[in-house]
Amino acid sequence: MIGWWIAAGVAIGAAVMLTAYLLLRRRAAAPRIDVRRARQAFQQRREWLEAHFVTLASQSGRPRGLTWIDCDFDDAVALARDRHSGDLRALVSVAIRFEAVAGGPLEDNPNVGNIRAATAVFRFDGDQWRTDGRALFNLNPSEAIEHFQHELEVIENE
Repeated sequence: MIGWWIAAGVAIGAAVMLTAYLLLRRRAAAPRIDVRRARQAFQQRREWLEAHFVTLASQSGRPRGLTWIDCDFDDAVALARDRHSGDLRALVSVAIRFEAVAGGPLEDNPNVGNIRAATAVFRFDGDQWRTDGRALFNLNPSEAIEHFQHELEVIENE
């Protein structure tokens, strides 16, 4: 009986070591993105990226019962690296205004017109910047990186 426990312990230990080795090897093999080039690419396409963000976010149906009517982007951009893929994320503070959908449950809510703070998320896959219209409400970029610290790591400003 003890022999089975020893064999099971050795097998589990070997599996853990193999998994760690493969994860480290994959991370080392991931291409490193030139942060300077990525920053330049973001600035060059920023206006288009912001417009595309607003289009996708307003079509998402979130928040429910509200329609996007305005989105103001801050000038500052926080960069972070995805811990799993190595891709870059650009996080930008936004101020969003909504209006209630006519006939919807929020139509009489006086808070609908309040400006909402959020963070717009963009990703760089090593080739180009993209967005899926994801907004992180009630978080500024620094708070978003801290909140998702298991997924993101800060890239120091150069």
